Amino acid sequence: MRKTEIRVERVEAFFERGRKLARLADRGGRIPPRRVVAFEDIESLLQVLTAKRVLLLKQVRTAPGSITDLARTLKRDRSAVTRDVQALERVGVLRVTEKPLPRHGKQKWIAPVARDIRLTAQL
Repeated sequence: MRKTEIRVERVEAFFERGRKLARLADRGGRIPPRRVVAFEDIESLLQVLTAKRVLLLKQVRTAPGSITDLARTLKRDRSAVTRDVQALERVGVLRVTEKPLPRHGKQKWIAPVARDIRLTAQL
């Protein structure tokens, strides 16, 4: 996937966007390859997107890596980075996969779901 947009969106607008995509699919049209992560209000968005998590997203976009590598680069505790990765994975912005290590087992590899991540909000 190329684009992910994180935004605040009214419930009515969310369902209207869904209806437009459904009509497009019914006509046999091509659905644009993008993901929208919508929050009902700014408070909900800010609970998920803290300042530290935004820095984590920027770092992962620049250089995907393991949780240990990200914690070291960001100069943060590994458990805090793990919590942030889990929260961002739940909303669909990050992807966590297991990568085999030669003679050492497995390593969790963190990468963005999309190459471009856009944050939009209207107050």
